[in-house]
Amino acid sequence: MKQFRNTVIRAGLEALYFSGAHILLRPILAGVGAIFTLHHVRPRGDAEFQPNRHLEVTPQFLRATLQHLRAHDVDIITLDDMHQRLIEENFSRRFACFTFDDGYRDNRDFALPVLREFDAPFTVYVASDFAEGEGRLWWVALERVIAAASSIEVVIGGVPSRLDAATAVAKHAAYHHVHDRLRGLPGAHDVRREVSSLCARHGIDESVISSELCLSWDELKRFADDPLVGIGAHTISHCNLAKQPAETAAYELTESRSRIENVLQRRVLHLAYPYGDRIAAGAREFALARAAGYKTAVTTRPGMIFPESAAHMTALPRISLNGNYQDERLLPVLTSGAATAMWNGFRRVDAA
Repeated sequence: MKQFRNTVIRAGLEALYFSGAHILLRPILAGVGAIFTLHHVRPRGDAEFQPNRHLEVTPQFLRATLQHLRAHDVDIITLDDMHQRLIEENFSRRFACFTFDDGYRDNRDFALPVLREFDAPFTVYVASDFAEGEGRLWWVALERVIAAASSIEVVIGGVPSRLDAATAVAKHAAYHHVHDRLRGLPGAHDVRREVSSLCARHGIDESVISSELCLSWDELKRFADDPLVGIGAHTISHCNLAKQPAETAAYELTESRSRIENVLQRRVLHLAYPYGDRIAAGAREFALARAAGYKTAVTTRPGMIFPESAAHMTALPRISLNGNYQDERLLPVLTSGAATAMWNGFRRVDAA
């Protein structure tokens, strides 16, 4: 199903490109700017089984994106500058903001050198548990379990399943089956319990993953000293906020910011909701972010920034630089607003 969905999206992007419709629609649908979502930036791996490949792009593709924006005279600005432009209704020039979720070490090692070439500022949203080496990147743990197994037995929500994982195709099917079941569980503790049980059965040490992949507090201190680097909050535990009681969700928003501010000695005014889709961030979470004092908060709902976005600063959409579609030919489509407009039914704001 995921592969079919990816194929359909790719076909839609290709259709817009080859028809040239994105060129005609750009003046109407491109809005005043865009916020780009990234996670990993690193050289492409050659393994057949890479179910989280959509979360990474190569340094070359990031460079191509920046070159494309510069060629189209787009300002690359900070989130503070974007906020100011929206408040002041300063839309004389289009803008782009670059944001990175989770706080991965490759943001420093591979993304920063490319962004320096263009003097391009960016924001990294830090989940404080990941920086402390205590977080659980359960989607990576699941990938490691399935990569090492020829079959897996899982019990999710009391329902047992035995899944083939003997080939790359079977591994992808097993991964997406379990991933979707886990996303449907009631709370973060349920996900952690099931993944921890699966890791224990298959000899995977999930406790080391965040330390392997994410910047520690000490590394973040040095990283944040770079004038191009902004730091935002991504909650404490990277939980699905919409599935938490209001008190827990509010604590995740306020305490994560407090921990980052205490360590880095800088104000944290910008937030990214973990997962950020409709089942993870909605009207309640948008209100909680406002109440917590964040200037902006970003979702993963696809969309461009329009003047009307000023009224919805804690429900901002983003454009995903997705590893499944890192084709330089498609950059004009992605930045035209045509693809996201079709996805959103041509609504300029999706903040419900």
